[in-house]
Amino acid sequence: MATQIEEVQAQPPESACLDMTMPKPQGEHAWLLRLVGEWTSEMDMAGGEGQPVTTITGTESIRTLGEFWIIGEGTGEGPDGAPATDMFTIGYDPQQGRYVGSWVSSCMPFMRTYDGTMDANQRVLTLASDGPSFEVPGKTAKYRDIIEIIGDDQRTLSSNFLGEDGEWHEMMKMYFKRAS
Repeated sequence: MATQIEEVQAQPPESACLDMTMPKPQGEHAWLLRLVGEWTSEMDMAGGEGQPVTTITGTESIRTLGEFWIIGEGTGEGPDGAPATDMFTIGYDPQQGRYVGSWVSSCMPFMRTYDGTMDANQRVLTLASDGPSFEVPGKTAKYRDIIEIIGDDQRTLSSNFLGEDGEWHEMMKMYFKRAS
């Protein structure tokens, strides 16, 4: 009896593609297209206790990867004032019924893996993740990045963490305007 691998290998190459049914993009994928383009940003970052809020400007470029994913790259300054770049992916997984993705930054040595949901009004995408705690070294904390569509050319992103007190705390908020 042939294994599945042997059966696939025995098929002519052209029949493998002909038999494959490609998935079609869904409304959730179309929603992501609202984020595609060139953006300018202003970020308000909370300082430490007793420290003022810092405002940093930057840019973000978001493109599609096929019909299912978006890839974004942002540039600005890190918390220490040095140049920083972050990259993210977001897609929608119809089998899970959830938005999925990842986020990395040049000023942090870890990757966040997103698990997200959309609000009923189709304006707010909440992306949950886990990562190193900024409050307790060596501990993992819960985070959520919240993307809110204000209009075709404006959106916000707020990053929050679940503190030791059991409350969500905003670390930063970014205000985006479409550049093109």
